[in-house]
Amino acid sequence: MLSEETEQFVRIFHSDDFSGHDFAHIERVRTMALRIAEIEGGDVRIIEHAALLHDVADSKLGGTSENVDQHLQSRVSEQDRLHILEIISNLSFKAGDRPPMKTLEGKIVQDADRLDAIGAIGIARTFQFAGQFKEPMYVPGLVPRKPGDRTGKTSALHHFDEKLFRLKELMNTKTAKRIAEDRHQYMLEFVERFKQEWEGR
Repeated sequence: MLSEETEQFVRIFHSDDFSGHDFAHIERVRTMALRIAEIEGGDVRIIEHAALLHDVADSKLGGTSENVDQHLQSRVSEQDRLHILEIISNLSFKAGDRPPMKTLEGKIVQDADRLDAIGAIGIARTFQFAGQFKEPMYVPGLVPRKPGDRTGKTSALHHFDEKLFRLKELMNTKTAKRIAEDRHQYMLEFVERFKQEWEGR
């Protein structure tokens, strides 16, 4: 049974987030991960803990893996603790060239997190994130940054080419691949419509 302390711990960590990494994001990732697990299998205890805690270790949100480690030490077995930490430490997109997840549980949580970055919710989160970090909505003529480049100029719309359009091909499970197809198409249509309206068409 999932500890209520874990959920409260995560709620507090994300309580003042306005970058698209709030507790609502965590809830969606948990729900999607459990949905995928119903079809693909996996240890739901590991999946649920990793889904809940995955952004507590994110440095751009002020987190560290030590935060997660300390929380888990007295609440799960040593084997489960190491498994959860391994999932969380390898979850993020970075430049899209991370080594593949080693376990089914890791693949499922990674898929759930990536699915929340695409589709309608992904679009909304992209613009929320850009606003939080004072990035423009769109800059016509700006070249998308190369993979791994976090220093060059960008915009909310450029984030689609830099990351979001790549996620469909990076899904691990058949279930996530199927869901991603529809969400990817929705984003393609959105970006085309956005550019048309930007140009006054």
